[in-house]
Amino acid sequence: MTSAPGEQPSGEHPEGTSGAGEPQQAAAPSPEGAFPAEAAEMANETEVEEEPVSGDSSQDPTEPTGAVGGDPADDELALARMESAERLSDLQRLQAEFLNYKRRVERDRELIKENATYAALAPITEVLDTIDRAREHEPLEGGFKSVAEQLERTVANLGLIRFGQPGDAFDPSLHEALSHIGEDPEVEVTTCKVIAKAGYRIGDRVVRAAQVLVADPAG
Repeated sequence: MTSAPGEQPSGEHPEGTSGAGEPQQAAAPSPEGAFPAEAAEMANETEVEEEPVSGDSSQDPTEPTGAVGGDPADDELALARMESAERLSDLQRLQAEFLNYKRRVERDRELIKENATYAALAPITEVLDTIDRAREHEPLEGGFKSVAEQLERTVANLGLIRFGQPGDAFDPSLHEALSHIGEDPEVEVTTCKVIAKAGYRIGDRVVRAAQVLVADPAG
């Protein structure tokens, strides 16, 4: 059957209608196809822009930063300086201990020398007393005079010093008072008037105190 002009062929439906005569909905355009501009816009809307990470993104966040761990070379240098300071402190302490030990040794050596001189010269003071008593009776002459003077020079060179003269103020650390001979208006303090035996000392150490007779000032 031939269709008239303007009529739709049988079995064919006009665009937008279904076979039941109901209008057919237009299919949604796909991102790819008839509407490329709208598809691109939709794709852009679905993408999430990533926020840039501040700082160096190449650094591993698990690694310590320079502010926390520091440079290993600086740490080694600080450790080396600390060890050097400790070694220096040890050396200074050892040097001080050695100097103290050296002073003690020198002091002990001098004390041993002084004790030996004291032990050797103490008995000679009795010989010197004998020479003094001989002088009191008469002047020394001949060989006896030479021997006495040589002995006195020898003990003086060894550090034995004689002390005690009439008129010295009495000092209990240097003098031994054998007796008091009364008052003397010419003295202001207790004074040695007679020297029975001279005193001897080595340095500040008294070998023997001078034995004296003293007079007190007038009361």
